[in-house]
This record gives sequence, structure tokens and C-alpha cells, in this order.
Amino acid sequence: MFERFTKDARDVVKGAVEHAERAEAGTVDAGHLLLALLDREASRASFALAVLGADERRESARQALEDARRRAGLSRAETDALAGLGIDVSEIVARVEETHGIGSMSGHRRDKGWWAGRRSFGRDAKDVLEGALRVAVDRRDRHIGDEHILLALTSRPGVPAEVLADHGVTYESVTRVLYGSGGSAKAG
Repeated sequence: MFERFTKDARDVVKGAVEHAERAEAGTVDAGHLLLALLDREASRASFALAVLGADERRESARQALEDARRRAGLSRAETDALAGLGIDVSEIVARVEETHGIGSMSGHRRDKGWWAGRRSFGRDAKDVLEGALRVAVDRRDRHIGDEHILLALTSRPGVPAEVLADHGVTYESVTRVLYGSGGSAKAG
């Protein structure tokens, strides 16, 4: 599948792997793909993020992703649903971190015995990349660009879409910026 990726899209994937490595995460997840997109400059996705004002709030988006990691990757909707059942996620996080250290619910493996080989992609990251392929095919684009990864992130439920929406980046807004109101223009 990667042979259909543009250089920008391949750079996003490589950047996601680097983010996972720096965080000592066992797998690359959708949040790492978003972090890599936020790092991009001079690409179609970075253009859309700039027009929508999200590039000015990169640190806020990064912090929101980190906060979600501390909640074991739960979105606000999931946290709210658990609260409706009487489960206070922030209390659970506080107790676990009190015993095991800050960030212990993030799923990162920090023990010395952890295999330091190549990072695999988690199910959610694979779903985003497959979604990017679907977006490109639906738009009749020959190649998968970083804009398709951004659109795929906005279209699937979870923390990255929630973070993007909180920063004014939705599937509709990205489509409008990249393809105009008619939405019939092709990417790349």
C-alpha cells in the first residue's frame, strides 16, 4: 500500500513511528499519526491546518493527546459514558498514578526488558491508513497524500478526531479548504 503514498504521506508515517519511539510506546497509534501531521510544513495537510487555525494551537492539541494518553486513551465521550455509570476516570487515573507513577495508564512500556525493535502499527493506526486509502479512492486520487490521512483521522471516532474537532478541524472543514465548497476537485 505504501507505494501509493506521496512523499508527504510517507513522511507522516515515518514521523508517527518516531513519535512512538520517543514516547517508548509499543505500537504506533492514531495519536502518533496526528502528532506527525502537526509537525508537517509545506504540505496539503499543513495548509489545511493553517487555514483552519489549528497550526497556531499545536501545543494545545499535543497536550490534549497527552491528557488522553494518561486516561488510557479514553475519549471524553467514553469518559462521560463511564461517569454516567458512576465511574470517575480522573479518580482512577490519580490512584493508579499515585501507585505506579505518572503516565502509567498510557500503555507505554518503559521497563528495561522491552524489545526495542521496529514499532508495529496498532489497529487504530492501521484503520486510519486504510481510511486514507478509501478517501483517496473515493476522491479518485491516484496517490494517498497527507491530506487523506488528515481526512481519515477526522472521520473516525476517537481521541484524534475529538482533538481535531476541538481545534476547528472536521472532515467538512478540511474538505471545504482543500476542495472548495463543491468538493469535486481532486487532490494531488
